[in-house]
Amino acid sequence: MSESLLSIKNLEATINDQETPILKNFSLEIQPNEIHVIMGPNGSGKSSLSKIIAGHPEYKSQKGEIFFQGNNILDLSPEERSFEGIFLGFQYPLEIPGVSNQDFLLEIYNAHARKKGLPELDPISFFAKLQEKLPLVGMEMDFLKRNINEGFSGGEKKRNEILQMILLEPQLIILDEIDSGVDVDSMIVLAQAIQKERPKNSSILLITHYNRVLEYLSPTYVHVMRKGQLVKTGSWDLAKEIELHGFQAY
Repeated sequence: MSESLLSIKNLEATINDQETPILKNFSLEIQPNEIHVIMGPNGSGKSSLSKIIAGHPEYKSQKGEIFFQGNNILDLSPEERSFEGIFLGFQYPLEIPGVSNQDFLLEIYNAHARKKGLPELDPISFFAKLQEKLPLVGMEMDFLKRNINEGFSGGEKKRNEILQMILLEPQLIILDEIDSGVDVDSMIVLAQAIQKERPKNSSILLITHYNRVLEYLSPTYVHVMRKGQLVKTGSWDLAKEIELHGFQAY
């Protein structure tokens, strides 16, 4: 078996210095070119897991380890983890008044290019690149002039997240409820963009409450999470069982 893309072993984490752990002896292995789905009742730690992997400063790891592409990332900042190839699509993307989408996207694209030793793009060249990518997520060009997520619908915010993913070409794509606040047509557009544009051998960690998104992103594994631990792992059939019977059996 090849080296894991992401390896989490016996991780225990809290919010800041609170005593009650959010994750308890949590372990997960993700190989290249896999799609892992995590489902579970509210409060089970799903969104916290995504933020902990991405390095959110609100969370503190008490013990255990997180290795990404063979490197320990626990001491890395969120920016460094992003440069390493980890992308988090937020459940509730923040609004940033006063900063246009085009300026923001250009800055993060060039920041990653500098880190990778690749040529940076000037605004004109980057605009041409965006012209190619915007149709993939069903967005119009005037979207670029708007402030980041300000006044956006739920679907527009999620499209903006996936556009960032396409531009940054990460190896681990974490999507926290990408389907919340999104209608079926938008979900199809986003799923097709994710499948078509994600880099070769990249993997997805998808957090969701619903089975519908899995019709467009066929999972390799489905996990049930409860009280900070994975309590069940199975195939896509597990998600179908949950849709019929809920989480009571797990």
